[in-house]
Amino acid sequence: MTNPLGRAGSLGTQVALAPFRVLGSIAEPRRAGIRRDMRRVLGVTAEPESPVMDPERSFLHPRAVARRVHADLPAMLIGGLSALMLQTLNPLAMAGVAEHSNYKEDATGRLRRTASFVAATTYGTVDQARDAIEQVQRVHRKVRGVAPDGRRYAADDPDLVTWIHVAEVSSLLHAAQRYGPLRFSRADCDRYYEETAGVALALGADWVPRSVDEVTAYLGRVRPELYAGPQALAARDFLMRGVGRRAEDRAVYAVMVGAAVSLLPPWARAELAVPNPPLFDRVVSVPLGHALCAGLRWAVGGPGAPRPFETGPGDDGPRP
Repeated sequence: MTNPLGRAGSLGTQVALAPFRVLGSIAEPRRAGIRRDMRRVLGVTAEPESPVMDPERSFLHPRAVARRVHADLPAMLIGGLSALMLQTLNPLAMAGVAEHSNYKEDATGRLRRTASFVAATTYGTVDQARDAIEQVQRVHRKVRGVAPDGRRYAADDPDLVTWIHVAEVSSLLHAAQRYGPLRFSRADCDRYYEETAGVALALGADWVPRSVDEVTAYLGRVRPELYAGPQALAARDFLMRGVGRRAEDRAVYAVMVGAAVSLLPPWARAELAVPNPPLFDRVVSVPLGHALCAGLRWAVGGPGAPRPFETGPGDDGPRP
């Protein structure tokens, strides 16, 4: 016999959800427009490829934690921006960017290439990942010079490769934890660093941290070598300002900047001379960041949108 209370409860739920369904149906036509606007701002011209799910062909196992961490586009945008800010504090790495790239003239192109690299080494085949890594290596071999402090630098220097990698993956993981829809355990975080280490080693690093403790120790060890010189401050100004021309683009970017800055360690914010009021983060930057991510997540949702991958037995990590 059907439970009448069950029917009543179900009916109550349907009634409660009705206003949200109406709002969704009204907003749905605008969704495609928002997706187009996002793609225009990011300089993306093609739909993303589907993740490779064959364990024999994929560079990272389909159940890798890294696939879940990198699956949420809004959090990754914030984490990527935070990583760029953090990376500027290595004067040798910053000199290479300042003297051998046109990041100010082609910011969206640089973002698109970085996103493509992360996608290939996270969701692609072994061959696609290797092609992406070899392309970066070809570029790195040409990036050499003398930094403003008189030291010589080379983009393929193993220590610089390690720094860029750690600044990136630690920022992406931090963003996923704070602004993404999932939460990762300490074991998941250790596994993430283990899985992504193979990319840095393939790019030429001699060693990379493979756990939360090792990342923390590494950042503490290199901290005395990091500072914001004139090139870093110029990059900071550019990153804080953005490239949006329309008022709505600039408003969205301003929220992203606030969310990205909230992820930086206090010492990094002090070096970059970015205000560090914890109350402002809690009351303004972080809530606005969550709201922005929710809106962007809705805009890019639907068929073909990245979805989290569940972990489970059989994850054998990155393939060489």
